[in-house]
Amino acid sequence: MRPLEGIRVLEVAMYGFVPSAGAVLADWGADVLKVEHAVTGDPQRGLRQTGAFRVEGDPNPNVAHANRGKRSIGLDMAAPGGRELLYELARDVDVFLTSFLPEARTRFGIDVDDIRAVNPQIVYARGSALGPRGPEADRGGYDMTAFWARAGTAASITPPGTEGMISPPGPAYGDTISGTNLAGGIAAALLRRERSGEAAVVDVSLLGSGLWAMGHAIGVSLHLDRAWEGVPPRTHGSPTNPLTGLYRTSDERYLSLVMLQPRKFWPEVCRCLGRPELADDPRFATAEDIARHTGDAVKILREIVAGRTLAEWSQRLATQKGPWAPVQDTLQAAADPQVRANGYIGRAGELELVASPVQFDVEDIRLDPAPEFAAQTEEVLTELGYGWERILALKASGAIT
Repeated sequence: MRPLEGIRVLEVAMYGFVPSAGAVLADWGADVLKVEHAVTGDPQRGLRQTGAFRVEGDPNPNVAHANRGKRSIGLDMAAPGGRELLYELARDVDVFLTSFLPEARTRFGIDVDDIRAVNPQIVYARGSALGPRGPEADRGGYDMTAFWARAGTAASITPPGTEGMISPPGPAYGDTISGTNLAGGIAAALLRRERSGEAAVVDVSLLGSGLWAMGHAIGVSLHLDRAWEGVPPRTHGSPTNPLTGLYRTSDERYLSLVMLQPRKFWPEVCRCLGRPELADDPRFATAEDIARHTGDAVKILREIVAGRTLAEWSQRLATQKGPWAPVQDTLQAAADPQVRANGYIGRAGELELVASPVQFDVEDIRLDPAPEFAAQTEEVLTELGYGWERILALKASGAIT
């Protein structure tokens, strides 16, 4: 049994951030009903181009990543009968999840008091760009602005003197991290309600999540009154430790070594690299000797590592106890045997998708496909007890798809 089975979630949200929280809740077993505009649907469904990558046809991973495992209903909250239907749906769920900003929540009658009027015990969860308080609470934003640029990551990762800024490594980067934070907050609120009977309002913002991701650096910066600065890309990480840094392979990839106790791991590294005699080289006999002759060691290791491919070195270093990793692209990461062994990527219908990162009882997270637009509208209304005459009348009024 998945931990949130029996929990019902009503999601009124668009794009990547808040829907990704719904996806995590669905991964954990919740029944997540996604409310989409009866005509246009979630605008995310129109996303085909992400950077240089274009997806033609369906299924579309740009939609499925944040919407797998849900059901979809097409509903126009502004049409006659639409808002009343939404209230009927809210009456019997555990969580109301929304990305709408304060003005829109008021206009559509879906703010906290509106939903609590029909369901006093509902956990009301909202995701925003900049948080629920302050002069900019009603401003929207995306992960590029609120999470990446404003919260400090962009400036901290971009080396001084660089024109512009380094962009996020992939689409919905901050959205997905923030969505997981929101799902965790919802789970905590459900536990609080079970124990105390008190239903919480849960808030997570892109800005707050971006600050949390930079929390260690910001803490140091505040203590020393010095902004964190990016550094130019480099291959070697320490002037006194040859086992901390990057080494280029023959196929132009890299090994990343982060062994902070070089003397402890030096003999085993030499063995794995096929040069066991280096373990007895007097230049590297003690930690002090290694620190003094780091330049020599780095030169030797670079020459050795440059002689084989990343795949070959990954196989040779498989038994190496010191921390290391292949620097992998997205396809290599997805094919990594350790990733597959842990079920971190699974099949959701016709697509393979990354599972949300929390597992229970050492079991793979079950992934279900994303719904087609409004595919469950009639099913959901039938569950509410609506007859066909009433369903057809709502369709005729434009309230549902």
